[in-house]
Amino acid sequence: MRYRVLVTAQAKTNLRDYYVRAAEVAPVTADRWLVRFESALQSLADYPERCGLAPENDLVTPTIRQLLFGRTSSVFRVLFTVIGDEVRILHIRRGVMTNADAADLFGE
Repeated sequence: MRYRVLVTAQAKTNLRDYYVRAAEVAPVTADRWLVRFESALQSLADYPERCGLAPENDLVTPTIRQLLFGRTSSVFRVLFTVIGDEVRILHIRRGVMTNADAADLFGE
């Protein structure tokens, strides 16, 4: 089954903010980074259950999974849920940050 990947407004804002910071530090590589990140997001269309449960899963319903993108200290966590035939990307945050709360995930 192929899933439709939907990036919420919150997650788009998160990604844009990280891209802007990356472009300030490394403008030559920021565009390539963004293309790779967006490709990783779209990879969730095929078998999103390959990703493990996020620590935030214990706090909310529905099930929250995470896709890890990047290496070592620059890992990002893509928090998402699967509902029917849709993968909904809820929030993107640096791996070194504390866990997200319900407001981060659902804008509550």
